[in-house]
Amino acid sequence: MYHHLVKPGETLWQISLDYRTPLENIIQANSGINPNYLTIGQALVIPGFPDPTTLPYEIKVSLTNHRLSLFQHGSLVKEYPIAVGKMLTRTPTGQFIILNKAPNPGGPYGTMWMSLSKQGYGIHGTNNPSSIGHSVSHGCIRMHNHDVEELASMVPIGTRVIIGH
Repeated sequence: MYHHLVKPGETLWQISLDYRTPLENIIQANSGINPNYLTIGQALVIPGFPDPTTLPYEIKVSLTNHRLSLFQHGSLVKEYPIAVGKMLTRTPTGQFIILNKAPNPGGPYGTMWMSLSKQGYGIHGTNNPSSIGHSVSHGCIRMHNHDVEELASMVPIGTRVIIGH
């Protein structure tokens, strides 16, 4: 079972949008919750997702180094070059999970899309491979198509993604 820790400024409605989970389902999974009053650091059960600590993989993203690192049981398995958000549309930092995968999303998203638990953000391929290694996206994490396909084939839904500098 996945637990989300409430961050400053978050509302239950935004959390439900971030996880693409109906508000009613989150309220039901958290008996006794007051949906109009959340506290920073409060743990909320998000139904339908596994506890990331029970999964073998974890992804760490370095915005400064333009690298995505895949770990299995704490050991580095592979590193990939990436593109990240530009100054005006920065990639969000923090801890997220992979919510879903969509092959062949089309357009600028390349051959694979993996949604993050932050509405509008994901890890995806690209139709502009020369952008990899630069800060040029609208906030998503871009990868070479063959890299994102490889990554998506390995990591399960619920995999933790830690994004930092």
